[in-house]
Amino acid sequence: MSDHSDPVTTNPWQALRQFTDARIALGRAGVSLPTHAQLAFQLAHAQARDAVHLALDASRLAHDIGQPCLLLHSAAVDRLTYLQRPDLGRQLDTDSRAQLQPGQHDLAFVIADGLSAHAIMQNAAPFLALALARAAAENWSVAPLCMVEQGRVAIGDEIAELLGAQMVVVLIGERPGLSAPDSMGLYLTWQPRTGLTDASRNCISNVRPAGMRVDEAADKLHYLLTQAFRRRLSGVALKDETGAAAALPGTRSTNFLIG
Repeated sequence: MSDHSDPVTTNPWQALRQFTDARIALGRAGVSLPTHAQLAFQLAHAQARDAVHLALDASRLAHDIGQPCLLLHSAAVDRLTYLQRPDLGRQLDTDSRAQLQPGQHDLAFVIADGLSAHAIMQNAAPFLALALARAAAENWSVAPLCMVEQGRVAIGDEIAELLGAQMVVVLIGERPGLSAPDSMGLYLTWQPRTGLTDASRNCISNVRPAGMRVDEAADKLHYLLTQAFRRRLSGVALKDETGAAAALPGTRSTNFLIG
C-alpha cells in the first residue's frame, strides 16, 4: 500500500513487471489508472497507429542492406486500399510482375512493409546480413532481393514462383501491439506458389531488440531452412526441434512441439 502522501495505490504483483512488457500491476488512483500509466498507454497506442501508417523508405533500406533490391508493389495502390483489401496485398501489380525474370535459385528473400514499416526499417538490414552470410556458407544460390510496398505474407509465394526459387523467406512488419510496434516476422515456404495457405509456412515471430534478437532469429531460420531442404517440406509438417539438443539424456524434452 502507498503512504498517505501518495494518491496511487500500488499493486502487490508489481515485482512481476520485470518479466513482461504486458500492462500488469499498474496500481490505481481511486477507481482509475494512475496518470503515468494512462499516458503511457496513450503513447503506445499512438506509436502502434504510426507504425501501421508509416511509409517504407525503400531507398534508405536498400542502402542499409548494401546491395541492389528489386522494388516491387502489390496490387493495393495505396495504404487505405491495402488496409481495406488484404487480398490485393497478396498479389503483385502488372508492372512488378514484368520485372521478375525466371531462373533457378535455391532461396529467395522478400522484404515487405506489412503492417509496420518501422519494424522492417529497424530489423531487416542487420538480420539479412547474418542470413545471407549463412546462405553463402551453405552454397545456396540466392535470387535477387525483392522489396515490396503494400505487401502481405502470401505475396512472397508469387514472387518466388516467378523467380524460380525452391524456398522463399518473407521478412514482414507484424501487426503492432501496444508494447511492440517494431516486431518483424519471418515466413518460410518450401516450393512456393500462388494459392498456398498458412499451413504451408513456418513463422518466426517477434524479431526485435526487445524480443528475439536478429542473431537468434538467423540461427533459427538457418536450422529450419536446412531441414526444409533436406526433408523437402515446410509448414505444419516441419517442426522446430532445436530445443531437443539441450535436453539431457533420459529426460523429457521441454519443447512442447516435439513432446
